[in-house]
Amino acid sequence: MSGQKKIKVVVLGATGTVGQRFILQLVDHPNFELAGLGASAASAGRLYHEAVAGRWKQAHPIPESVRNMTVNSCIPESFSSCDLAFSGLDSSVAGTVECAFRAANMCVFSNAKNYRMDPLCPLIVPLVNPSHLAILPHQQACMSPRLEHGFIVPNANCSTTGVVVVLKALEDAFGPLETVMMQTMQAISGAGYPGVSSLDILDNVVPYIRDEEEKMEAETGKILGGLKNNDTAFEMHETNPMKVSAQCNRVPVIDGHLACVSVKFKNQPAPSSDQAIKALRNFTCEAQKLGCHSAPKQAITVHDEPDRPQPRLDREWQNGAGVSVGRVRKCPVLDIKFVSLVNNVMLGAATSSVLNAEIALRKGYLQ
Repeated sequence: MSGQKKIKVVVLGATGTVGQRFILQLVDHPNFELAGLGASAASAGRLYHEAVAGRWKQAHPIPESVRNMTVNSCIPESFSSCDLAFSGLDSSVAGTVECAFRAANMCVFSNAKNYRMDPLCPLIVPLVNPSHLAILPHQQACMSPRLEHGFIVPNANCSTTGVVVVLKALEDAFGPLETVMMQTMQAISGAGYPGVSSLDILDNVVPYIRDEEEKMEAETGKILGGLKNNDTAFEMHETNPMKVSAQCNRVPVIDGHLACVSVKFKNQPAPSSDQAIKALRNFTCEAQKLGCHSAPKQAITVHDEPDRPQPRLDREWQNGAGVSVGRVRKCPVLDIKFVSLVNNVMLGAATSSVLNAEIALRKGYLQ
């Protein structure tokens, strides 16, 4: 892909924490040229470093090529030279803005929740279900007027992402899952900035995150299901129904969502823990086979140590683009249980959207 001209892209919600991650992902990207920054009216017209003064929350400084870029309002007319938008917008405004950019024939890769369960939009976890991009021609055909290029591709909830990669590997190796029980311990960065009050999270665990459990339960079925009716509808794991139960907790960790998961297989006898570990280690995804720039070398890293993965030790492995798994063992209630870790601000957010776009480019959806 190195010989192709770079696609000009805009980051919407560029001053927010997800937008900041998009910027770091896109600077010097081999396929995409960061050509525009969109934000609220309060930031429009200002230089980027002025708009984020006191609010740049990344360990790396603002890239020099971005510091003096002018921020514009999030309307398609401001970015007529761009063909693709990465959206880090808050869900309170993302629905309307992303729809407008799609109508302007722009390809939108979104981190927002608004279109995740839309029957026309693929919900893509790049290490799991890029095949769902096949619904995009149908999405375009259903728009009025019919679109030639524009579409919306959301990525999944950050906590869902860290679990479904492992579930996908297990289903590929051993057949459909019947039951999934998961309990998450989610980092405070998942709540955005300024996020959870220090008085609420320090020396504490908050056993409630609004809508999180419902999102994990619903999204898992859509991601692990297939396409039907000539790639015009989602199967939602209907062929082999799967029961999913999630309990979500906010914990005093900066980055990294940990999940404790137990699963039951439809096909019995169930695999042993050694067989499950082998399947996880051997799992490869389409993003790797396509040679995508942001794909991890190892989709799932299995730890042998009894106390891993841990957020502080493992969230930066492979630049946060893969999933870490440990404590794979027999479950006395279901079949197999394990612990998984995802970097919620990388694979759980910006990295997923960028990798989804890289896959779409290689599969011919960005022509």
